[in-house]
This record gives sequence, structure tokens and C-alpha cells, in this order.
Amino acid sequence: MEYQGSTNWEGLLDPLDHNLRAEILRYGRFVEAAYATSCRFPENTPFRGSGYRVTKRLRATSGIKLPKSSWFETTPSSSSYIGYVAVCDDEEEIKRLGRRDVVVAYRGTTTCLEWLENFRTNLTRVNNSSSGGAMVQRGFLSLYTSSTSSSLQRMVREEIGRIVRAHGGGDEPISVTVTGHSLGAALAILTAHDVKAATGIPTVTAITFGGPRVGNARFREMVERGGTKVLRVVNTEDVVTKVPGFVGIGGEGDVARGGGAHVARWLGEWGRYAEVGKELRLCSRDSPYLSGMNVATCHDLKTYLHLVDGFVSSTCPFRATAKRLRDLDQRKKLGTKKTAQSCAKLKKIAIDGLKKNEGNTWTLNNSYQPSICLVTSYLTGSNFLSWSLAVKKAIEAKGKISFIDRSIKSLILLKMSSRSGNQLIPW
Repeated sequence: MEYQGSTNWEGLLDPLDHNLRAEILRYGRFVEAAYATSCRFPENTPFRGSGYRVTKRLRATSGIKLPKSSWFETTPSSSSYIGYVAVCDDEEEIKRLGRRDVVVAYRGTTTCLEWLENFRTNLTRVNNSSSGGAMVQRGFLSLYTSSTSSSLQRMVREEIGRIVRAHGGGDEPISVTVTGHSLGAALAILTAHDVKAATGIPTVTAITFGGPRVGNARFREMVERGGTKVLRVVNTEDVVTKVPGFVGIGGEGDVARGGGAHVARWLGEWGRYAEVGKELRLCSRDSPYLSGMNVATCHDLKTYLHLVDGFVSSTCPFRATAKRLRDLDQRKKLGTKKTAQSCAKLKKIAIDGLKKNEGNTWTLNNSYQPSICLVTSYLTGSNFLSWSLAVKKAIEAKGKISFIDRSIKSLILLKMSSRSGNQLIPW
């Protein structure tokens, strides 16, 4: 049980214990599945070779009510697929773990309303009698507790309760591991604490990747007092792990030093966050296989799993046997194509705001308000990946809510040659 945090992972993180590395990567694959399966993933479906079976698809509901407007061709759905619950059914795996494990896995942000919830960064009080001043980010709590028919909180509680009753009503050793990436990492911490408080299951753990801050120091104390174990995997180059708000240094009254202290005092308790649980700190720069990293790739789940696979200790070089490089290598090649080739591919997509500048550089502007630039840097061969991600988000938004500033009016997607290695088919 030490890999589930029974000893707060003391002596296991630096150097990184080999078995713990394997467990972190195993739960990372559950998060990958949460991204890949989407709402089409059927319940009661086994994960091939994992020994787990999906028992419940989960949906999160945003508490934001968008006004009716001529800007929107269709009204965005307030509820969307966010993850799933899976239970270990394989006897050999149960024997290896020493318990029957239940996994709750969450993907990161994908919908417009989820993005809006991410930006509701003010802290709000947790509504229960034992909170003792605990506060969490307003948007994350909204996604966890809001409902049209059933909230994410209620779905998780009911499904885990059903699994416990189906396997001896608590007589059989059961653990709950909640995992997620980005927004899913924040929801994982909220879920783990809530499940522990609601069910009393002895072993409840959150293992998260690239998660933002969730709550204040009182929330951290409440999580620790309740016995929930949290392991946060953090890339020091990932800006998402440094937001929102400011972090206290010592006691409840301490705030960030320097110029940030004045802002923190101005924000008061509504913007003062605290890190929760133990941290496995990694760095993109330590990997010899990664170069030219940008904001998107530093935050990518594939990057996190690659760093976990290669990390040995803070004083040792990256493992030469590190795996999980295929997708990263493909992305690296995608980002180092010549500028002319990159421009030619983006020109396959008809975007009113795509304009050529002097020096053979390109910018993506808001065609409705030409002075507003949608991507802050010129298009070059080295940043083609960040550009393509920006266009991808715009296309997804166009398909769902008629991209809010009308900058994209028609889209022409052409299949790239498989020989180029730069497939844009997922768009």
C-alpha cells in the first residue's frame, strides 16, 4: 500500500522507485483512455490487458448559464463526457495489488464551457460542516457539483457505493484511485477527498498530472486530516501548474514574497492558494529527447508520461531506456518543418484572418476585428505545432458554437500525404 501513499511516498520519489514509476505510468494510461474514448466508449467494456472493466461513464455539468445571443448558431451543451469509473476484475491483478482497485479517470479541458469554468479563479467556500474555512476554485467546484439531472459528484458517489456493495459490502479490501490531467487533475483531488469523506473507504488516492492549484491552505489541511493521499506529478516548465492565484509560504498569513506580495494582499483570501499533497517534480529540460518545447507540449500528457518514464533522481541523468517517445518524436518532426511547408499546410484551411506579412511570416488575426491577433507569435517552422493547436481549437469551437468572433467562416480540410508524417486527419 506504500505506492498508494500509506507513508506519503517517503523515500520513493527521489530517487524514483521503479515500482512506483510503473504504477504512475499505469494510471497515466487510464487518463489517456479518458481522452481517447470520448462519449462513444461503452460501459461494461474491459480494457484489453489491464484487468479493469469500465462500469460508468461520467459527465460534468457547467454552472455557467450563457445568455441567448445571435453569436451562437447552437447553444453549447452544459453537460459533457469527462471520464469514467473502472473496476479491477482480474484475479491475478487483485492478488498483485492486494486489493480490488477502483479507478476514476478524468480528461482535461475540451469544451468551451469548461474553458470558461477554468477562468473562474476566485476561491469559494466548501459547503459542508467540517470545512473549517476551506475554499476551492469556483470553476472546478461548479463542474463537480452542478447538475441538470445528476451532478458529477453524485454519479461518482453512487457508482463507487454500488461497486462496494457488489463486492461484499466492504468486507473485501477495496481502494479508490482517482487520476486525471489538467482540469481532470483538479477534479481528481476534489473527487478523492469527497469519496473518502462520503464512503469511509480506507485507501483513497489521487495521482494527478499537470494539474492547476485547487484550494487554499484550509482545504489542504482538510484533505490531509481526512486521510486522502495526493501525489501531484509536475513539470516545472508547465505554466498550468503555477496557476491560479498566489501560494502561501508558511502559515496562513504568509504570502508570496517580492512584488507579488502586494497583489496577494490585495486579493486576500479569495486568491491565496496552497499546494495539496506530495509532489513529484520533473523538468522537460532534463530529457535529451525533447527540444524546442512550447507551452502546449510542456503541458501535454504524453510529455508527462515520457518524463516519468525517464526520471531517475534529481542528481542522475535521464534514463537512456526511457520509452513513450514515438508520439513525441512525431510532434518534434512536425514542429521543425520548413516555414514554407508549414504555411502551405495551413493554407489548406480557409481562414479569413490568415495573413501573410513581410519576411514570409504569417499571422492569424480576428477577421471581425482585424486589430486583434488570435495567435501572438508569427508562424515559423519551429512554432508550427502551437499554431496548429490554436487552429484546431478554433475548428472545434466552430463545430460546436460558431466560433464566437466569427473569424472562421469556412473550413476545407485536405488529407495530408502519409509519407510526410504530418497527418492533420484528427482535425
